[in-house]
Amino acid sequence: MIEQMKALAKEKRTCVLATVSGNKPYCSLMAYVTDDQCEEIYMVTHKRTRKYENLTNNPAVSIMIDTREKNPCDQAQALTVEGSFFKIEDENKLKQVRAKFLEVHPQMEEFIDHPDAQLLCIRVNSFLLLNGLTEAHYLRL
Repeated sequence: MIEQMKALAKEKRTCVLATVSGNKPYCSLMAYVTDDQCEEIYMVTHKRTRKYENLTNNPAVSIMIDTREKNPCDQAQALTVEGSFFKIEDENKLKQVRAKFLEVHPQMEEFIDHPDAQLLCIRVNSFLLLNGLTEAHYLRL
């Protein structure tokens, strides 16, 4: 089941990122890529955004990845990823993540090159895969 979960995360290119401030959730549509093991998910945002402020104050996140655009609702898959945000400090890793991100999302080069841009790393803690309306599988990493 873990391979099915990872395959879905690697196949898709956009997700919904949920952050929280106090007791208020906040959702953002995001472009993303994963590392090869699907243990980390990378995104980019600007530092002067509510999501970035939320992440720096509370690193716990939830990510939704789904197949609703290609499957009927009763056959869609929804993958909920729970994870924790951290900043990438290593310059070599930053370069590698940037290159991988732009390989998948070349249209975002200007956005990622903005002086206010921040690459985000979400370390995956768990996956919850819903197949159709009732078949659920949970895995903690």
